[in-house]
Amino acid sequence: MTALNLPGPSPARHTLLARRIRLLVAATITYNVVEAAVAITAGTVASSAALIGFGLDSIVEVASAAAVAWQFSAADHERREKTALRVIAVSFFALAAYVTFDAVRALLGAGEAGHSTPGLILAALSLVIMPFLSYAQRRAGRELGSASAVADSKQTLLCTYLSAVLLAGLAFNSLFGWSWADPLAALVIAAVAVKEGWEAWRGDTCCRSDAT
Repeated sequence: MTALNLPGPSPARHTLLARRIRLLVAATITYNVVEAAVAITAGTVASSAALIGFGLDSIVEVASAAAVAWQFSAADHERREKTALRVIAVSFFALAAYVTFDAVRALLGAGEAGHSTPGLILAALSLVIMPFLSYAQRRAGRELGSASAVADSKQTLLCTYLSAVLLAGLAFNSLFGWSWADPLAALVIAAVAVKEGWEAWRGDTCCRSDAT
């Protein structure tokens, strides 16, 4: 479902919220493109599977945000809601599959990553920026009654969790040599991604609330 049977926003408010979502999606796409380039480059230099995986996650997030941007490029964006939700759900599943594969691979001892200062800085920045983008889009999406916007905000929030995992993994690896901490936490993130993907596929992601 895409909304509850509650009074919707006025036409003027509807237009404002739709515009706000488009701007937030554009900001998310821009940041994730930069994030992907930095993470994959730094991960290649440091032989860090976690950093490379984080960069690939950013690419998945771009696909999710692009689906919402495509939806809201139409005047009657509700008609594109189901398709956008399917794309977001598949993005979650793809992310979960890759993170699981990479985590198991790391736990089995497939290579050891070196220290990466750019990776630590990137993870810390994402940990600050992503919660703000997620909250702003989720708030606008709920008020508008858009399940796809709320689902995409959860994709952005998942990046926050991944940023924390990446930051902890890189820090523990650099300071203590705890190579097992990152893949174990990543498996938890993968489980969350499957849950969010299933909810997006079913459309169970949205409840209109002007206060949240």
